[in-house]
Parts: sequence; C-alpha cells; structure tokens
Amino acid sequence: MRRWCRFVSLLLACAILSPSRAPAAADSADAHVTVLAAASLTEVFKSIGSALEKAHPGLTLEFSFGASSTLVIQIKEGAPGDVFASADESNMQAAADAGELAGAPRIFATNRLTIVVPKSNPKHVASLADLGRSGVTVALAAPQVPAGKYAAQIFTKAGVAVPQASQELDVRAVLNKVAMDEADAGIVYVTDIRAGGDKVEAVPIPEQYNVVARYPIAVLKHAAHPKEAQAFVDFVLSPPGQATLEQFGFAPP
Repeated sequence: MRRWCRFVSLLLACAILSPSRAPAAADSADAHVTVLAAASLTEVFKSIGSALEKAHPGLTLEFSFGASSTLVIQIKEGAPGDVFASADESNMQAAADAGELAGAPRIFATNRLTIVVPKSNPKHVASLADLGRSGVTVALAAPQVPAGKYAAQIFTKAGVAVPQASQELDVRAVLNKVAMDEADAGIVYVTDIRAGGDKVEAVPIPEQYNVVARYPIAVLKHAAHPKEAQAFVDFVLSPPGQATLEQFGFAPP
C-alpha cells in the first residue's frame, strides 16, 4: 500500500510538473532579442528590426546603441544581449578575445567618413586643414571610439595635425553638437549626414585620405534567444537586409 501511495504521488508530481514545460515553447514564440549596436546603425537597424517584427509576430527586437568601445565593455561586464554589431573590427575582436561570441563574426557593411558642418557652412570649412584654423570649434569622437580612431588615421594620412576638439562619447554626439551649432565642424560617417537632416551638410574628405570602416556582427555567447539572434544576423546579411543598408547609405562588405 505504501508503494502504491508513493507511485500515485509520483504520478501527481509529474502531472503538476509537465505543464510547466509549456511556457518554454511560448517563450521561444515570444522571443525578446536585444541587439547591441554601433550608434551609426541607429536608423538602419530600427528599419530592419521593424521588418523582422512584422514578418515574425511574437518577435520583439530591442536595440541599445552606443560607441562600440562602450558596448564591448558592457558585454564583458555581463550586460544582457543577444547580438553585437560593431563599427570596427578591433572592438569585435576584443569581444572574441574575452570569449563573448557564439561564433565567428561576419562583415555586413562598410562606411566612410566625412567632415560635417552646420547648414550653409558658416565658417567656410573646405578641407581637413581648415579644422585647425583659429576660431573653428571642432567636435570629434573620443580616441577609443571607432569614429575617433578613424578620424586620427585620416589626419595622419593627410599630414594634418589633429585639431583641438571635444571628445564625444560616440559619433552621434559629434553630429548632434554640429547640428545644434555647438561646433563649427566634426568628422562623422557619411551615413550620419542623412540622420542630421537639413541642419547639417557634408564636406567630402578626399579619397586618398579617407578610410574604410568595416562593420562586423555576431551572436553573443550568452544570448537568451540564440536562434532568433542568428535569424537577425542572417537577415542583416541577406539580400533584403543588404538592400536596406544600401538605402541608408552603407556600402557592401
């Protein structure tokens, strides 16, 4: 009799526990994927995210945009995330070296840089050398930020001294400073000019001095929803994703 009671108790326990597995299936259907991405990807990734959410009901994409150098620090410190998209390869490599990637990163886009000035270019900035002129206030991304590193490379290639400048947290902070007339010029990605709207305009950097920014993407090792995270990465690399990137001014890998 005691054995029978123990058997019945076991059956009841199984009956109680087995429904608890159902929410797991619901969780996978209602996946919440967090993408940590370079600030310059703000508009294009939001557009890609909207397209994916419409195609996959139940999928929610949340984006955290910032300097790639800041994002990789957050990843190392355990910040939750499923996907990392960087504006340079060195910060992605830092994440890989820390064992934070689920697989090899892929380059999904390239970009170039440009001088940005307020609309109508009131200080008549026409070249990199003009950024060092007296009375010209310059905004640059901090040296550890990809846009800041690229800017330093450009000045070196052009044989121009890096001008005195503010050191902004990310490239969008540079853009905003110029757009709000708090700086006479800055260096941003060519894709950022579109985000600045009618408040800014571009002064091209000659091809021989410019650099190519390569953007890698990868699923993070501790992703809560690795399959859905991989689906986002796959879409970014797919022809429709590449077409969206092109619409926002990015060049192919």
